[in-house]
Amino acid sequence: MDRKRELKQQYKETPVEAGVFQITNKQNKKIYIGSTKNLKTLNGIKFMLENNGFTTSKELQTEWSEIGKEAFTFEVLEKLKKNDDPFVTEKEALAELEEKWLEKMQPYGEQGYNQKQAR
Repeated sequence: MDRKRELKQQYKETPVEAGVFQITNKQNKKIYIGSTKNLKTLNGIKFMLENNGFTTSKELQTEWSEIGKEAFTFEVLEKLKKNDDPFVTEKEALAELEEKWLEKMQPYGEQGYNQKQAR
């Protein structure tokens, strides 16, 4: 029981880090790029996929359901660095970081599960 309490405390003390992540389908090499204000929530994303609740990319959800979680890997691409600029919010900085990775990786069409956003 003490070990459980110790692990909970360790979890709480771990700093919350925002960042950009990638989900890769090992079979067809398609990727999904996403971002989160808390990288600890990647387990929540896995949970949504396992329970058919990932609505951000229907194609990714469909393939996850069809071929199983063993065919996918999760990877943190970059953690958001703390910004001292009072005019840039964490949300804006995270959106910029995600945009940088979307531009670099081009996870659209045959290469990925992301949808190009109309600007």
